[in-house]
Amino acid sequence: MRIDTGDTTWLLVSTAFVMLMTPGLALFYGGMVRKKNVLGTIMQSFIALGIVTIQWVLFGYSLAFGPDVHHIIGNLSWIGLNGVGLEPNPDYAATVPHQAFMLFQMMFAVITPALITGAFAERFKFSAYIIFLFLWSTIVYDPIAHWVWGMGGWIHNLGALDFAGGLVVHISSGVSALAAAFVVGKRRGHGHDLMPPHNLTMTLLGAALLWFGWFGFNGGSALASGALATSAFLATHIAAAGATFSWVLVEWKMRGKPTMLGAASGCVAGLVGITPAAGFVGPMSALLIGLAVGAVCYYGIGIKNIFGFDDSLDAVGVHGVGGIFGALATGVLASRAVNAAGADGLLLGNPGLLGTQALSILAVVLYSFTVTWILLKVLDKVMGVRVTAEEESVGLDLSQHEESGYIF
Repeated sequence: MRIDTGDTTWLLVSTAFVMLMTPGLALFYGGMVRKKNVLGTIMQSFIALGIVTIQWVLFGYSLAFGPDVHHIIGNLSWIGLNGVGLEPNPDYAATVPHQAFMLFQMMFAVITPALITGAFAERFKFSAYIIFLFLWSTIVYDPIAHWVWGMGGWIHNLGALDFAGGLVVHISSGVSALAAAFVVGKRRGHGHDLMPPHNLTMTLLGAALLWFGWFGFNGGSALASGALATSAFLATHIAAAGATFSWVLVEWKMRGKPTMLGAASGCVAGLVGITPAAGFVGPMSALLIGLAVGAVCYYGIGIKNIFGFDDSLDAVGVHGVGGIFGALATGVLASRAVNAAGADGLLLGNPGLLGTQALSILAVVLYSFTVTWILLKVLDKVMGVRVTAEEESVGLDLSQHEESGYIF
């Protein structure tokens, strides 16, 4: 096997793009909370770069991508990156160093649990969050990554399509966010106190960094520099644009005014929706997914009002709902003309793919929700997951970190 310098360059650049998405998420979420919680919220995303990287190097990568054990998990033969060297691995990316593939996947593992924090923003204890981050990555993310992307994983063997993480990243985090919102409970004053975003310019900057980084997230998932990366890159941008527009249109009709927060939320919804399909659909299918998912997620965030949970920053409505929609849309719109390694979807005469997608979604939903619920319940019993009423009133910045986001 020969290392291709063009492919390696694109994958390393894409890795840097995806790394930037986690600080981007920190700003996106940070602007949406009250100013007393801005640093606490940013910290929950930023610390994931430290903790999940360590977990991934020690054993996370081996669990997710190591040699298969009963189609469920990787074994520990790559513990401490033993055997993960500079030679390509033919199973995953035959033209780049194995460490380049490992690094790229590390950035996905980092951002996924950070997405969950949107559901329990402004009330989660930092010490408990550190433990949650480490354990969730190990017992939820790593097995699901192996099922879907690992050689021998059972969802991989079914033939389900997930180009860049609709199942692995967005559905797993969005559904885990739902479990977290139920277990942690509502913010004090939720429903009667006003809790407007304190800095929407920060949120817009975060959204822009996410949109930028997503070109590496989806385009890099081609694992080579060429036609497929270009196709995925284009689909990513078109879908984000379509959803930005459709969210704003629906919001304008429903609320009477288009908002910046709506435009930022719409762009992220479009990026989530196209993630599983990016390397399997053409430009017009990408536009259709984007336009549809913007509207679907606008209404999707209303689920919290129906079921009475406090998903502070709409992690469930955007990542959970958007991820499920995108994975189903892949089953409808996928085309082997775009990617011969994929499959044709329902519209091209293959209804079986939609069934496979639905089964995969159901498995990831049930596993993510159940394990996250149990994990948080146990953590709550052992150490408590929520700050005290006084700490919540003061804010996470001072109570958890003894610093303030703004000193004027």
